[in-house]
Amino acid sequence: MNYRHHYHAGNFADVLKHALLVRLVRAMQRKERGFLYVDTHAGRGRYDLASAARGDTLERQPEWPEGIGRLWDHADLPETLADYVALARDYDRSEGNLGAAPRFYPGSPRLVRALARTQDRLALFEKHPDEAGALRAEFARSGAVGIQSADGYAGLRGQLPPPEKRALVLIDPPFEAQDEFAQVSRAVADALKRMPAATIVVWYPLTERARVEAFFADLKALVLPPTWALELTVVGPAHPLKMKGCGLVVINPPWQVDREIEPAATALAGLLAQAPGGRADLRWLVNES
Repeated sequence: MNYRHHYHAGNFADVLKHALLVRLVRAMQRKERGFLYVDTHAGRGRYDLASAARGDTLERQPEWPEGIGRLWDHADLPETLADYVALARDYDRSEGNLGAAPRFYPGSPRLVRALARTQDRLALFEKHPDEAGALRAEFARSGAVGIQSADGYAGLRGQLPPPEKRALVLIDPPFEAQDEFAQVSRAVADALKRMPAATIVVWYPLTERARVEAFFADLKALVLPPTWALELTVVGPAHPLKMKGCGLVVINPPWQVDREIEPAATALAGLLAQAPGGRADLRWLVNES
């Protein structure tokens, strides 16, 4: 595994993923009963954006200016985006950044921990030893957070169903493996078998449309509960950029989250576009009955 997310932290994909994740956590918390949050590919939890420009051997073009950087000082964001940006800004300041630009960016585990109530619990998996070590250091003083340096697909099986009887699962792999979509489909099938009511979120890149449609077909073959997919592109289909956008599949979405996130995604299409042709779309793969 060579992937290091800190080179990409705060980019347009993180913005979409984290804005939706914050909204999902808020929706889960409409009920008093706690829930388990499982992150199968948790990363390190905290990212120093100053290191994004430093590759292993060469300088790199940081990606965060085209993501969180465009929202950082925006004064008129939709509520869903404003909520996410406020959390990111609070974390940045708590880490000691006094500058005008963002420096310290919270990953998914840190955002969820910032929102978690005493009755909510986090189970984090990270396979890469260095990233897992950084994740443990990040949460060394935090309660209600379980961290395992292990394969998240396998680890997920041991978490469901949880004692809380409610779960929010984020599957956010690096997509380095050729069969990553197949691994995700198997993990989703097993998770739904163990806990049919679990809310499961899957992030995926938009690089080859055919692979995404085949992934959707595999999911539909599982006899899915209500499920929708939200996609954001920042360039048009003819643009040479390899990853033109990204998407998120949400299985068993909390009530009305689609209506809350769709206007935010539409706003992001304009705010984060890198060339003509960027857009946002939400479509139901399996409609609510």
